[in-house]
Amino acid sequence: MLLCQISDLHVMSGRTLAYGVVDTAACLERCVQRIVGLDPMPDLVVATGDLVDMPDAMSYGVLREILARLPLPVYLLPGNHDERQALRAAFPDHRYLPREGDFLQYAVDEYPVRVLALDTVIPGQPEGTLCARRLHWLQQRLDESDAPTVIALHHPPFVTGIDHMDRMGLDNSTGLATIVRRFPQVQRIVCGHLHRPIQAMFAGTLASVCPSAAHQVLLDLKPGSPARFVMEPPAFQLHLWTGQTLVTHTAYTGDYEGPYAFH
Repeated sequence: MLLCQISDLHVMSGRTLAYGVVDTAACLERCVQRIVGLDPMPDLVVATGDLVDMPDAMSYGVLREILARLPLPVYLLPGNHDERQALRAAFPDHRYLPREGDFLQYAVDEYPVRVLALDTVIPGQPEGTLCARRLHWLQQRLDESDAPTVIALHHPPFVTGIDHMDRMGLDNSTGLATIVRRFPQVQRIVCGHLHRPIQAMFAGTLASVCPSAAHQVLLDLKPGSPARFVMEPPAFQLHLWTGQTLVTHTAYTGDYEGPYAFH
């Protein structure tokens, strides 16, 4: 099984430039083109939030148009830039998205590895949380099966050292850790939000952050550093289930010379 993860797309209404600099729609188009050209083709794509920059119908319309070019199932999670009702309205045919209720959480059970999608959104706030109801849902789903499992969420559950991003991190990561430690079938926690490839051990498993398909957050580990972004290469991640373990690869979406044969 090959799971493709894309994240932090920040698609703009009318294909305008994010922050006056980043053509996020074009970045996503290049990402989609790269995924379509993969051999083998992934079994599914999971998009871990911040799908649009402003959660209006036009932005979600551009997102839908571009993602429709992927000839494989696509599963969407909300991030802090998204709005649940607008996302539901834009993708009415995505039946895995709950039509009712406060949270967009769901289980994907059709593959050798289960995917459990967690909603960490606090409406109108950049930080995320996992309240008792959301954690109870997760525990119930993990109790259902001991199949290898990936938990997908937008906000990473660990501190990174990038101060301005950590200030908008995940509240109650200890509650998540308490549950995850009880279930050794959790192979990976996959996240977005940070616009960088970052990994950390968490509750006996690996938490992995996918870089953005558009712009990246500047790697600046000085305390109190300001919020800045850079045009480092856009990328996505491929999580390969070998039958025994999950192996993560980072793939870049630009054009590069090669491949060349080794001599």
